[in-house]
Amino acid sequence: MPETVVLLHGFGGTHRAWDGVIERLPPERYRPLALDLPGHGEYADARRWGGGEITFAGCVEHVLARTPERFVLCGYSLGGRVALHVALTVPERVARLVLVSASPGIEDASERARRRAADRHLADELERIPFERFIERWRAQPLFAEDPPDAGELARADQRRNRPDALAAVLRGIGTGEMAPLWGRLAELRMPVTIIAGERDLKFQNLGRRMAALLPDAELAIVPGGHSLLLENPESVAGHLQGRRR
Repeated sequence: MPETVVLLHGFGGTHRAWDGVIERLPPERYRPLALDLPGHGEYADARRWGGGEITFAGCVEHVLARTPERFVLCGYSLGGRVALHVALTVPERVARLVLVSASPGIEDASERARRRAADRHLADELERIPFERFIERWRAQPLFAEDPPDAGELARADQRRNRPDALAAVLRGIGTGEMAPLWGRLAELRMPVTIIAGERDLKFQNLGRRMAALLPDAELAIVPGGHSLLLENPESVAGHLQGRRR
């Protein structure tokens, strides 16, 4: 029976961000289950995610209500942070954990407060300026500066599947600055963990090395590409999901 692989996208994306990865997973071995997180895609309408504030606890409930008893869990960026919360909540249900361009949060309280303020400023902008203008500002970040044009266009197309008011709620509820850091809990994760970072993504390479040193059973894979690995290098992501180095 194919193994279920649960796939969680990043901020401003949808389940469609995983299309290229899914195309490269052999269907006889894997059953991919790419979900839209609260505030994104199918769940951009507050009535669909239950209304009120978006929280990590709510995201965990959202994921677990849509997944089988046991599964491989893979999260990218924001989806990686949600995946960590899921794995810490129900470790017995997660057969393997794969984290792509992900972080366990910001440890320093002052830095976290600055990021929280920046996230809230972005949320305000989302509700005030044209969505296309916000998308271009988001893509202009240094994190994406060297993305190939085709990856950038795929990212923009996926962002357009969202609603600005819903993404503002995401930033206010589960933005990086809102998340309590999980570094001190990584040792609780006993399942095999694969951490994937891009060759150009030095910040997340360093975060990945730190995570790998703290996790009981982890490997770090540095692959060609930047932060947007799902779109730039889906082949490597799919390969490591299958336990193969590429």
